[in-house]
Amino acid sequence: MPTRTAATPRTLQAVLFDMDGTLVDTEDLWRHAVEREADLLGLMLGPEDQSDILGRPVEHTAAHLHRRSGTARSLASLVTALDRRFAALVEDQVVPLPGALELLDAVQAAGIRTALVSASPRNVVDIVLEALGRRRFSVSFAAGETPATKPAPDPYLAAVAALGLSADSCVAVEDTPVGIASAEAAGCAVVAVPSAVTITPAPARAVVGSLLDVDLPLLHALVANR
Repeated sequence: MPTRTAATPRTLQAVLFDMDGTLVDTEDLWRHAVEREADLLGLMLGPEDQSDILGRPVEHTAAHLHRRSGTARSLASLVTALDRRFAALVEDQVVPLPGALELLDAVQAAGIRTALVSASPRNVVDIVLEALGRRRFSVSFAAGETPATKPAPDPYLAAVAALGLSADSCVAVEDTPVGIASAEAAGCAVVAVPSAVTITPAPARAVVGSLLDVDLPLLHALVANR
């Protein structure tokens, strides 16, 4: 294989997709599940709670609610209840976001590999994989399947390793600051599709309005221009 020099552009090898709020419209479902559990604990959530909710795994958000409420209820039972509530909502209402299936199919048709990299638990990821079509993903990673989850780089590093690639040949598609931090710490370029929090452009990061704005030239350019 020829050695890449400074004058040789990198080639896009894989697109790594976040799930909740990026490919499927589950952010509102997750927020509803969290708000319902918070209500049962006597909590009113506000803007200051969002960083512990958006893009976070069940365990993190449950621990946040547990600390804030001071409840005598066990943390484990809260994790289980939040997980079950969210999974039930996803199973009943999972909907691909506009442009999601078209983008996945265009990437796959171009011979570019894909991964699903989520902070949701495996049971929820599997529900979404069935809805989107497992064939559309080369590999998938869920919360708890790497030593640390987002915003640590571990999930993206695991996906890159499973594909046998280097991070600088991959683009991650994310919707939250937590997910973007994870992908960028792993060394991936990023397409940000903000769902609830404003995200600003940065080197090797493009910010778009929706997946309908994402195409192969944009993905290739993010890798080639690094």
